[in-house]
Amino acid sequence: MKALTIQAYTATTALGAGREALWQGLSAQRSGLTPCNVDQAELATWIGRVPGCEHLELPPTLADWQCRNNQLAELTLRQDGFLDAVETLKQQHAPERIGLFLGTSTSGIGTTEQAYRELVGDRLPAWFSFEHTHDYFALCGYVRARLGLAGPALTVSTACSSSAKVFASAARSIESGFCDAAVVGGVDSLCLTTLYGFASLQLTSAEPCRPWDAHRSGISIGEAGGFAIVTPAEQGDAGPRVVGIGESGDAYHMAAPEPDGQGACVAMQRALDEAGLAPQAVDYVNLHGTATPANDRAEDRAIMTLFGDSVPVSSTKGATGHTLGAAGIVEAVISCLALAHDDRPGTQNTRQVDAALESRLLLEPMPGSVRHVLSNTFGFGGSNCSLLLASGAAL
Repeated sequence: MKALTIQAYTATTALGAGREALWQGLSAQRSGLTPCNVDQAELATWIGRVPGCEHLELPPTLADWQCRNNQLAELTLRQDGFLDAVETLKQQHAPERIGLFLGTSTSGIGTTEQAYRELVGDRLPAWFSFEHTHDYFALCGYVRARLGLAGPALTVSTACSSSAKVFASAARSIESGFCDAAVVGGVDSLCLTTLYGFASLQLTSAEPCRPWDAHRSGISIGEAGGFAIVTPAEQGDAGPRVVGIGESGDAYHMAAPEPDGQGACVAMQRALDEAGLAPQAVDYVNLHGTATPANDRAEDRAIMTLFGDSVPVSSTKGATGHTLGAAGIVEAVISCLALAHDDRPGTQNTRQVDAALESRLLLEPMPGSVRHVLSNTFGFGGSNCSLLLASGAAL
């Protein structure tokens, strides 16, 4: 794979809208998690909710697409000059030559939940549009119409790795000649399906999640959106680059990770191989780090197998929550910010590191010498993806 330059990027999380809110929250080690206040949800858990998302109106010409997931997409697109960056991209490439690759795990299913609460006999209410809300392509359809793009477009839904794998889809499409540039990203919004679904698996925590903690008890579900513009890397590009993408599918279990992290290790190694780098070239690993007992243990074993305890690692999910299908793009943006600020974020909420976990976990930010960052996202069913990013100065 030829390296990709990230020309523009943005993310909106429970820490706030845009990159500055995200980085300030991480730098101050502030958590955006709050007790669950989702309507109709009677669960003792904490969530990462984006404030004000539900009050946002979509452009009048796109009103049919109104749902929380597309509202969150719209809020995200408005940050960090991203809409202007897309317009600039369209001046350089025809809309037909710009691809769109987005990830989500539940799309606008929250609207379907509401529709079923308003059943008229055995019929869904007339206002409900599956095509514009719940359909997996609804996110791509909305963003494509909003940005005026006409190139190849697809939605990736591989659970928590969805919006990391979009970088691989974009890279393959560009290399194959289907498009010249791409908008990538992902959006996932809070809904009863994910809250009760993860609770039924006994994976949600009754307190803010505590990655790598000896007494960690599960995840805090969050919502988020993120987008980036990627183009083939050229000599002299100033932005961060994706220099390696590693994917694996271990298919060990529908929900549990392979205990020794073998699939995770394969994904990380493939990202390194694609970049032509040795493990010691990595200056920081942004962990998947969900705070479930099994996930953290498996990822720790994978890290130790490949890196030992030499590379600093941290999880940012104590700040944002686990944003599921949006986790890949959010943590890719965090990785870009780590490179831009030459700093590694710490791990929030962790009080006592599990003595059985051996990797070098950062509890506080660690500045200096951040040139290569590896970002991990591992999905249900062993759908794993690791992104290796580099600063312009590293090339």
